Amino acid sequence: MGELGISIYPSKSNLTEMKDYIAQAAEIGYQRIFTSMLEVADNPSETIGRFKEIIDYGNQLGMKTSLDVNPKLFAKFGISYQDLQFFSDLGIWSVRLDEGFTGLEEARMAMNPFGILIELNISRGQHYIDMVVDFGADKNRIIGSHNFYPQAYTGLDFDYFVQTAEQYKSHHLRTAAFVDSMNGSVGPWPVSNLMVSTEIQRQLPITEQVQLLKMTDVIDDIIISSSFLPKEELAAIYHVFYSTIPILSVHLAKNVTEVEKDVIFTPLHMYRGDYSGYMIRSSETRIAYKDSNFPTHGIQSLKKGDITICNNAAGQYKGELQIVLKDHPNDGSFNLVGRIKQNNLPILDLLKPWQQFKLQISS
Repeated sequence: MGELGISIYPSKSNLTEMKDYIAQAAEIGYQRIFTSMLEVADNPSETIGRFKEIIDYGNQLGMKTSLDVNPKLFAKFGISYQDLQFFSDLGIWSVRLDEGFTGLEEARMAMNPFGILIELNISRGQHYIDMVVDFGADKNRIIGSHNFYPQAYTGLDFDYFVQTAEQYKSHHLRTAAFVDSMNGSVGPWPVSNLMVSTEIQRQLPITEQVQLLKMTDVIDDIIISSSFLPKEELAAIYHVFYSTIPILSVHLAKNVTEVEKDVIFTPLHMYRGDYSGYMIRSSETRIAYKDSNFPTHGIQSLKKGDITICNNAAGQYKGELQIVLKDHPNDGSFNLVGRIKQNNLPILDLLKPWQQFKLQISS
């Protein structure tokens, strides 16, 4: 089971509010902290003291800290990749390399005697992880995480995001990615239009971002990139992260009947395993509602994301809920009763045969 994390930025926040935020997250069940030294390397002595105090506090509450660094920061602090004593003294769990070395240095860093993990930048792509492994890295000491991208349209292409994470999963390595909320108030950089890993996330509420990343099956840990989300939102994210049932948000058609609403909001739907490619079929509803009346309405052609219920003209299929995966004609037996929210279509694409799911009214 993966873990949830928060982010803190000691150069942007005071210690009291950071400690309060960490305590709230720890109480809910969060286990990771992300922080960055990339933007504060001009004040070495002040930086070290503030970071150490907040990292120590997280450790006391059982939260593990990843520290984002790069080769320039190594030079700034006079750190050698062959001696990670500096990071051990800070008390961190992992050194995250925003920019890497050649692969050899990362492999040597993973041999450090302090037990510090080396966290590689998955978003770099190419065959970076293969190079690190080829240099003899201890894979028990290597993990990976994607970047986050504060500027609109700079986020990763979703297919690229998955493909690069798959490279790490092929080595059985732990992975992480970032989500964000409009309610976050502090980040590391001046420009921040949600600090997310993939561009597609920028259009989603944070709970739906979490669900999307989980359903890729290539991301273990999820970290909130901005600081100081409300406690209620942290709790909602925790609930979604540890839920085993995907939820799709829907818009209802204007003429949907009360019986059809009952079908749509059945507590659990099951994606039939005999995959057709044209639709997701939830067949149990036709048993539960076999004696119900489904008069014909809304029988226009169907587009991806449309939700239909088979009407009285559908014979033995009457009452079956279906979700359209490919556009196709309507022979008059499908009542159009709603539609998957447009920005939930990527989540729809990740549903798998035999998987259970829920539908909920879009807020």
